[in-house]
Order: sequence, then structure tokens, then C-alpha cells
Amino acid sequence: MAAVEVLENPGVAEFVARPYLRLVVSAPLPQPLRHGPPLHQRRAQRARLVQRRRRALATLVIVSALTILALPGHTLGATTGSGLSTDLANSSVLASGMDYVVQPGDTLGSIAKDVNPVNPSLARSLLAHELGSSVVVPGEHVLIP
Repeated sequence: MAAVEVLENPGVAEFVARPYLRLVVSAPLPQPLRHGPPLHQRRAQRARLVQRRRRALATLVIVSALTILALPGHTLGATTGSGLSTDLANSSVLASGMDYVVQPGDTLGSIAKDVNPVNPSLARSLLAHELGSSVVVPGEHVLIP
């Protein structure tokens, strides 16, 4: 930046009819310390980045929750009331709450093995308690505990 200063030179006033002009140069402006986009643009970019990260995290949480909910119970170690894992209870022929009709040749032990193949002694004691006897008769209706 430059400025013009008008000075009267007393020594040459009688020789020159015009005033004396001198060019005055100001000090240079300091350069900005930071180059690049202005502050408001950098703040807007940062806000968009934070928003994208939050959305990605929320999406990850939702997908994880839905995946966990979609898994069957035995994957997470769930068991039924009879002590069976849910996959064994679902694969067995007899389940808790079913009404079973005793067939010829069935014994309390064979029914207990159908109810709980892992621990038939537990099922046998529950069946005996339910029936009040350890003997079953063909055609008898047994409520599976």
C-alpha cells in the first residue's frame, strides 16, 4: 500500500511553482498464519464429519442388535425349564406341556428318554411325580412336565 504526501519545500519554493510530491510506502501487512479454507468452512466440514460418524455408529448398533435378536436362543446358551438346551428341547418328540398317550411297550424310562435325552433320570422323576406312580398303562394320558 502506498500513500502520497504533499510537502512544501521551503528551499525550492521560489524556483518551482508546484508542490513537492514524495511517495510514502507503508509497512507490509503481516501474512496470515494459516493457509487454506476459511474457519467457517473448516467448522462446517468438521460438523459433517462428526454427523457421519454418529450415523455410522448408530447404524452399527442397530445392525448388531438385530443380528443378536435374530439368533436362536441356544446360540446364546438358553435352556428350557427341564434343563435342556433349547435346540435339544425343540428336536425332541415330546416337550413340556404336551399330552402324551402311552403306547403299548412304553415304559416310564422310554418316555423320559423322549422328553430329556440328555438327563432321562430327571425327566423320569418328574414324570413319576406327575403320575403318582412309576407304572404306565397303554392308553393312559400323561401330561409332560
